[in-house]
Amino acid sequence: MSKPEGAVEDFPGLLTGWAPPLQSVRAEIVQREYEGCVVDQAIKEELVGGIPPSLLRLREIQLYLNDLWPSADFPYVQPNELDAIRDLRPEGPRILALGLSEDELLDRFHGAWTGRAAGCALGKPVELIGILGQKGGLGRSEIKTYLQKRDQWPLDNYFTGKSAPGCNTGLICPASWRENIMFMEPDDDIHYSLIGLKVLEEKGADFIWQDVADTWNSCLPHNAICTAETQAILNYNMCTPRMKSNSDNVSAEFTRRHNNPYREWIGAQIRADGWAYCCAGHPELAAEFAWRDAHWTHTANGIYGEMFMAAIIAAAFVESDPERLVAIGLSEIPHDCRLAEAVRRALGWVEECQHFEDFMEILDDHYRELHGVHTINNALIVVMSLFYGEMDPDHSICTAVMAGLDTDCNGATVGSIVGSVKGKANFGGKLQTALHDTIKPLVFGFQEVTIKELAERTLRVHQTLSRGKGSFK
Repeated sequence: MSKPEGAVEDFPGLLTGWAPPLQSVRAEIVQREYEGCVVDQAIKEELVGGIPPSLLRLREIQLYLNDLWPSADFPYVQPNELDAIRDLRPEGPRILALGLSEDELLDRFHGAWTGRAAGCALGKPVELIGILGQKGGLGRSEIKTYLQKRDQWPLDNYFTGKSAPGCNTGLICPASWRENIMFMEPDDDIHYSLIGLKVLEEKGADFIWQDVADTWNSCLPHNAICTAETQAILNYNMCTPRMKSNSDNVSAEFTRRHNNPYREWIGAQIRADGWAYCCAGHPELAAEFAWRDAHWTHTANGIYGEMFMAAIIAAAFVESDPERLVAIGLSEIPHDCRLAEAVRRALGWVEECQHFEDFMEILDDHYRELHGVHTINNALIVVMSLFYGEMDPDHSICTAVMAGLDTDCNGATVGSIVGSVKGKANFGGKLQTALHDTIKPLVFGFQEVTIKELAERTLRVHQTLSRGKGSFK
């Protein structure tokens, strides 16, 4: 049996001379236990006591955590490398017959980008409420209370900043409020989709993960990224002179693992869309591109979340049945991983529960230990929204946001899927019109862009991929 990833010798000269902050070490304990390791109880108690450990002691604890092995009875098989992942995936349709004219495909791309933007904008004002709640309350119930006080439950439009007796708004991002919204404002759930498109435009099907990292350095302000992404790009830039890639100096094992306790959170799952659109009809290739994007910032289920969603989105240009779409997503990740187990469990809950709130009661109870921006609990919200929203764009997106947790991420991913199915012409509803077909992100080269232009550029990349390496034929 090989040594565990993250062992001290993986990071010579770096871990041994650096002390992590207390919060990071606490989060690393949670992550190590999630990976099947047993952490000494005395160490856990040491980190929650009155006087925090010294920096030297924190470094010692971090080194101890890095060298832990999963328990022999850990039931999940969760590799990080593509070949090993593929060896463990179920049978599936690796490529689908697209059967769309150029005009039809262009409309589908327009719908996909529109859905992502609309879902993101809808969820932005309540993102913090959804993740953290208010005054200790469950985020989902806080969102419902907010809407009920304004006679706007169930949600069917953008949130309003209108006050209500005895109820502060608690909203953030006023540019996405119903009274103000005129376009999709900057958000990481949009930025990463644009990055995917840009990398494929410039590098084509042969892009490598360092191309993604270099594009982040060139195009994304570092204060526009979060958690696992923040740590991975810091790790990358520690090893690369003048922020230029050098494969001899840096490895994906290091960037995804060093001081990165967020490696199974949602950050990769929200980056699937740009790759998936350009691979419309080819879920296997979409999942491969998603793996290249994810495996330098995330591990295990963090990687699988992006692969799962990429396969679903790519398939949504052909398939419209949510059960079929979810099966295709599952066919690109290991059968015996936590995410696959959770999705199969959630499909059973869909059968049992008449209403999405009943589903969420079970989810919140079953996954109460997961952080509000973990991959798995949020992936299940995406899955359930397709069923309870009946693949209708507005209904599905609103369901995802009413469910709480990472509202803008889940609204955006659901919007991508249903937008890919419906297209712009059949999108309907209230959400799309408020954006005026415009996105104003914080990505250099995309400071203001119409959604129509993004659809046109996506079509060109898809056509190039279908003719070149990674052929769809």
